[in-house]
Amino acid sequence: MYKRDLWKGVVKVYMVRIAELFAPKDMTEGEPWKRIIVFSIPMLIGNIAQQLYNTVDSIVIGRYVGDNALAAVGNAFPVLNFLLVLFVAVATGAGIMVAQYFGAKDRERLSRSIGVCITLTAITSFIIMVVGVIVVRPMLKLINTPESILDWCAEYLLILLVGNWGFSYFNILSGILRGLGDSLSPLVFLLISTALNIVLDIWFVAQFNMGVPGVAWATIIAQVISAILCFVKLKKMRNVFDLNLEMLKPMKEYVTQLIKLGIPSGLTQAIFSLAMVAVQSLTNSFGEMVIACNVIVMRVDGFAMMPNFSFGVTMTTFAGQNIGARKMDRVEKGVREGLIIAVSVSTVITIIILLYGRHLMSIFTRTAELVDLSMRMMSILAVGYIAMAVTQVLSGVMRGAGDTVTPMWISLITAIVVRVPIAYAIAYLTRSEAYPTGRPESIFVSLLIAWVCGAIITAIFYKKGNWRKKSLLSNGQVEA
Repeated sequence: MYKRDLWKGVVKVYMVRIAELFAPKDMTEGEPWKRIIVFSIPMLIGNIAQQLYNTVDSIVIGRYVGDNALAAVGNAFPVLNFLLVLFVAVATGAGIMVAQYFGAKDRERLSRSIGVCITLTAITSFIIMVVGVIVVRPMLKLINTPESILDWCAEYLLILLVGNWGFSYFNILSGILRGLGDSLSPLVFLLISTALNIVLDIWFVAQFNMGVPGVAWATIIAQVISAILCFVKLKKMRNVFDLNLEMLKPMKEYVTQLIKLGIPSGLTQAIFSLAMVAVQSLTNSFGEMVIACNVIVMRVDGFAMMPNFSFGVTMTTFAGQNIGARKMDRVEKGVREGLIIAVSVSTVITIIILLYGRHLMSIFTRTAELVDLSMRMMSILAVGYIAMAVTQVLSGVMRGAGDTVTPMWISLITAIVVRVPIAYAIAYLTRSEAYPTGRPESIFVSLLIAWVCGAIITAIFYKKGNWRKKSLLSNGQVEA
């Protein structure tokens, strides 16, 4: 009897601790660096898991179908990113509103903000689906997609766009959970869907020979499952906010605030995606080998950049909650400590890439020439991750404060004014008999220069401090 009661007590203690892990986190108390690390780790693992979606697609396609199929999947992503800009606007505005109202302990505004986000995501997903189906092939032809991979690209994109509901809702709902301080639940749901995606990828492509469409269907099914799990989690958080039909009504005040906060980030993504489309057109002019190389480098880059993105989103939540609680001194301290952490992690990643990058490249293809080319290009980018650490942390703080316009302009300058012209200029100046359209290094040298310029400009605007005046709880406050 005594042992049974003891075991019950132990189980109860651990159940309470597990429940605390999945509960909303208040980032307005405790040591900033500890809060930043504790919040970042689950989200970093989650971001890595999300990156596995695209990476596993590429590995399975490259191994089971071939290098041309690998090029087709990679060539589709600039177009896909461009078509998802509306969703980015909703997601960004949602995270900022949720973080600040949660930090201010304002249940009414928090509930209405979440409800509006859910409703606008449905509208946005429908628009993306309709527009995407119409413009996919014209856009692929606009960026000079080789005929040998055009049909594969188009089919892959059409499947993903028609089924974008799972992707959209998982990202928006996991963003809301992170704004509430819960970065662990999205991680668990993402790990489940990533495992499912891997199994389905191999099953559809290796077992049923579905080719490129197989990896698209696998991704859609896995993302729908993760979105459903996020919604169930939110429904259970009645102690934090209310989720009912009344809160789902798109009230003008909240829609306006969401658009005001989200549009700059949406435009940023549109600008970035347009730059990617323009550079992809240049990449396509170099032929299928360079296209496949670009896919491999971008997949490795996706993992290398994950810590920076994780720290950026963490700083958005940290700044949003503390500004909502009117603790500006704590924000300043968190920025200093966040920068040290992010730069240190990026430095380690850079060293790992330079030492072991070739092994990473060989995962995607058996073609030795492609591995060598990919490693050469990756070596150009490696140091840029340190600069991106600075950009992501400081931009995250500005967004958390409600200043989404400044990061937009910085992205405009670095992506359009810096990267695209430099890429084409280097390609033009390096034309030769061996390289009639220029050297492919132009793609990656221009990206490195853009990253360094972005870090410098972001630091300057952060120091100017205009972001401190953008809180939702000061100017332009939404009334319940």
